[in-house]
Amino acid sequence: MVDGVLFVCHANMCRSPMAEFIARRLLRDLPVAVASAGTDAPDGAAMHPYAVEVAAGTGADPAAFRTRRLRPEHLTRAGLVLTATRRQRSICTALAPAALPRTFTLRQFARLAAAAAEEPGTTEATEPAAPRGSSPLRAAVAAAARVRGRLQPATPDADDLRDPIGGSPADFRRCAEEIERSIRPVLVLIGTAG
Repeated sequence: MVDGVLFVCHANMCRSPMAEFIARRLLRDLPVAVASAGTDAPDGAAMHPYAVEVAAGTGADPAAFRTRRLRPEHLTRAGLVLTATRRQRSICTALAPAALPRTFTLRQFARLAAAAAEEPGTTEATEPAAPRGSSPLRAAVAAAARVRGRLQPATPDADDLRDPIGGSPADFRRCAEEIERSIRPVLVLIGTAG
């Protein structure tokens, strides 16, 4: 998956696969690949049944989905890595330090994307930008990176996406709603920066 978005959570059974299916639906008109993995995922397990319900609600068939354990090559090939928590973000950057500039928590990147999309001249800043002719995703990551140092730090709980495991179907739906709210500014930024 070169130049795609990689969603990462703990077991790749709940948050990251829901994010993968939601993002595929939202980004379907853009040239952006989407995948997911888990820092502690067993390879080949099924998605959590409540996450399957959420994924099916995107219009896709999640029956064939199987979990996969995060590997360094997943991170080095991704154009953008979005994790469920700060802990997973740290694991990702430890596994593949070169991925640091394009690794964020999902909620963190949503804030950066919203701020970057509002800035005048999103694609014409004087700071380091995406290389000329780069993809819309790379341009979006570069635009978000430019505003990263200008935003006030968020409280730790503002970056982490609560794990719905052990919860009810309603808890999974609430988590999916938060994922979708977080992906929407990313979609806008990709559209404006590319």
